[in-house]
Amino acid sequence: MTQTTRIYVDADACPVKDEIYRVAARHSLPVSVVAGNFIRVPNDPLIERIAAGPGMDAADDWIAERAQKGDIVVTSDIPLAARCVKAGADVIAPNGKPFSEESIGMTLAVRNLMTDLRSSGEITGGPRSYSPKDRSAFLSALDQTIRRIQRAQQK
Repeated sequence: MTQTTRIYVDADACPVKDEIYRVAARHSLPVSVVAGNFIRVPNDPLIERIAAGPGMDAADDWIAERAQKGDIVVTSDIPLAARCVKAGADVIAPNGKPFSEESIGMTLAVRNLMTDLRSSGEITGGPRSYSPKDRSAFLSALDQTIRRIQRAQQK
């Protein structure tokens, strides 16, 4: 028997939750929407709301402890992405950029460098604003990832 793919959403600052719900419904996939505290989700039996608790990384820890090969994690949190990639899950940022074993090391290094620069007083600017192009890229990446996983599970 093949495992059902689950989509884990790092929900606190996720701009594509509605898109995830639509794509998951189309593929009949369960979704775990994980946040530190209460978060509103649609009333749907496939959508599970998880309030992981107030700890600094409670939501990240909850997702990282459960995500595995065949699952999809949606997050812009690079350390969480690294943990989930290591566990074998497919990880996609809300802008559609996939995190992979090949890219996560460099992505983590750049993040740490930028954190160090900011803490030393450098002005590095913030992330660019989220665009319709990002939303479209995300939808495409999520759909492609689901189809690739489903093909692999059918073999």
